[in-house]
Amino acid sequence: MAESNPELTATYLADPAEVHRVLLLYSGGLDTSVMLKWIQDEYGAEVVALTVNLGQPGEDYDVVRGKALQLGAIECHVVDAREEFARAYVLPAIKANAIYGLGYPLFTALGRPLIAKLAVEYARRTGCDTIAHGCTGKGNDQVRIETTVATLGPELKVVAPVREWRMGREEEVAYAREHGIPVKGGTESAPYSIDDNLWGRSSEGRWIEDLDHAPEPDVFQLVTRPEEAPDEPQLVTVEFEHGVPVALDGERLGLVELLERAADIGARHGVGIVDHIEDRIVGLKVRDIYEIPAAAIVLPAHQELEKLVGTIHQNQFKPALDQKWAYLVYAGLWWEPLRTDLDAYMDVVNAQVTGTIGLKLYRGSARVVTRESPNAIYDGPLASFSESGGLFAQAASPGFIELWSLQSRMAWRVRHRDEG
Repeated sequence: MAESNPELTATYLADPAEVHRVLLLYSGGLDTSVMLKWIQDEYGAEVVALTVNLGQPGEDYDVVRGKALQLGAIECHVVDAREEFARAYVLPAIKANAIYGLGYPLFTALGRPLIAKLAVEYARRTGCDTIAHGCTGKGNDQVRIETTVATLGPELKVVAPVREWRMGREEEVAYAREHGIPVKGGTESAPYSIDDNLWGRSSEGRWIEDLDHAPEPDVFQLVTRPEEAPDEPQLVTVEFEHGVPVALDGERLGLVELLERAADIGARHGVGIVDHIEDRIVGLKVRDIYEIPAAAIVLPAHQELEKLVGTIHQNQFKPALDQKWAYLVYAGLWWEPLRTDLDAYMDVVNAQVTGTIGLKLYRGSARVVTRESPNAIYDGPLASFSESGGLFAQAASPGFIELWSLQSRMAWRVRHRDEG
């Protein structure tokens, strides 16, 4: 059993000697499967496994549960959190047009605070004193999970075995072999480190870390490579009500189903591949390959509709708040009051975001081609108004121009007066 550690660097970290029952965030992959056995051996502790369904495609949760129990978990809970994830996390991100670093729609960053919140709930429900996660010391997810636990469950402690044991991939595989741990997918070493949910998928590892290495075809397991996509374009329409996507191609759908169907359509047409250089909050600059077919359709549609119904002043101001919202979420500060303050503004703006946007999908591109909204602030019809009436009298333009440019004209003359 582990000895007490008097040099803990944070108050929420667990003293190994005081760990008795652990809530393990369990995916069924190599890291968390090794962790499940390692925690029992290292701490002499009981383990309760928690698996959260956020829309990971192709996952068999009965197999995951059975594997956890086979490895010694006293309980394994599988929670279908897709609806909560879509409504309480992805939807606010859509309203905030949330993109970090010009390419990342925050799918992992949005999922982690929900997973950690559920971990706190199930730890309390099952009498656990500690929560364990499989994050390394190099990523952002450790920040997102531990910040959430420290905020919502201050009485609970945290252990991060992967960060502590410093085992490499080969050492983990050897440990798994020694202890009879089956590896997810039946392979001993997956080619990439994958994280996915209904809003997107990331791949890391192997050649991805080499900046001069172009993407290899086998990394794309979600989105069709553009060169292999259909040669016929497809028009898809997305309808919004108050900023909420409610229909796809005229068919009303629940939010989860809409996002899943948008992902299927986008993936078929090669839409949503992002080869991204990212500034992590832990100080590293890394490369990730993202596959984001749903986000690549829904976010541009929402942004275009928002622009159509907003004034020039709103459209210049809101992107700065969108960027701040995205940064707070990326940085693991989902529970920061400023984020919820910003949500209030996003909701007010999105009260007018009702209408339909059409996008043409073709071999990797999703291009807005049609727009319609009862709240559009659009001056196309105003061309028919004359100076005798209507919303805009064209004869007033010269006076406006003279006043609008007055200070600029005066300043130009002052700066050039020495030139004669």
